[in-house]
Amino acid sequence: MSTIPSLPLADGTSIPLIGFGTGTAWFKDGDEDQPIRGDLDTKLIGTLQKALSTGFVHLDCAQSYGNEKEVGIAIKESGVSRDKLFITSKVQDGIADVPGSLEGSLERLQTDYLDLFLIHTPYYTNDPTELQRAWKAMEEVKKTGKVKSIGVSNFQKPHLETIMQTCREKPAVNQIELHPYLQRAGDNLPWMKEQGIEVSSFKGLAPLTVGKGGPLDGPLVEIAEKHGVSTSVVLLRWHIQQGIVPITTSTDAERMADYLRAFDVRLGPDEVEEISQVGARTIFADLFNSIVLE
Repeated sequence: MSTIPSLPLADGTSIPLIGFGTGTAWFKDGDEDQPIRGDLDTKLIGTLQKALSTGFVHLDCAQSYGNEKEVGIAIKESGVSRDKLFITSKVQDGIADVPGSLEGSLERLQTDYLDLFLIHTPYYTNDPTELQRAWKAMEEVKKTGKVKSIGVSNFQKPHLETIMQTCREKPAVNQIELHPYLQRAGDNLPWMKEQGIEVSSFKGLAPLTVGKGGPLDGPLVEIAEKHGVSTSVVLLRWHIQQGIVPITTSTDAERMADYLRAFDVRLGPDEVEEISQVGARTIFADLFNSIVLE
């Protein structure tokens, strides 16, 4: 089992270079329209225990997922000590009361602190001033020691600039949808890096799922065969080698173990560039239809 390296953050902490997402972990693989409901999702608890036993240490949660209680139970029953884990959660509906919202997450997750706390989306605030107040509240909860790092999710450059007009501390992380078919044009990634804001990605395997049949199919297979790994590993490695933290998920233990093989290979610079260039020729109008630009 590979050791998961970490990416240093500007605030002096660090984040594991891959995370296990809990937002869709309860879905059956290949059947994402049928989430399991109920007061306590025992299947999700089992899935998270598999992820932890496989070697994942970074669990990505959110209040809006409605499953922090299951995450807390899975951690407790796994026997993995808290100091070996990196737990992220996100505030959304509770944005007007960040301290109270944080306390709820800590109680449900059965932990005294979060490693990373994110504003889930800027769109739950009504104007720039409200967004700035929300970020100030994030800075305040960090002072309590109950949060080691603070950041944001789904923020575009204007949202970040709004925060930076009044902040004492910049977001350590911005978690966004990112993959070769959605590379965030306009130098947004280099700009965030220059500002000391690291990037975490979700839906990083979209070229293999909703984007299957696109122009990357052939190159990904060729590169995977060359390195003796799966196409999923190639895509995850594409993120990691650019200093991007991919958040991925599965209910299958073998697939979880396969994802961690991303730390056993290294793509050549020409392979990273090929994936980027071919991917950049496709724009996802939505996550199910693509327009190929030749």
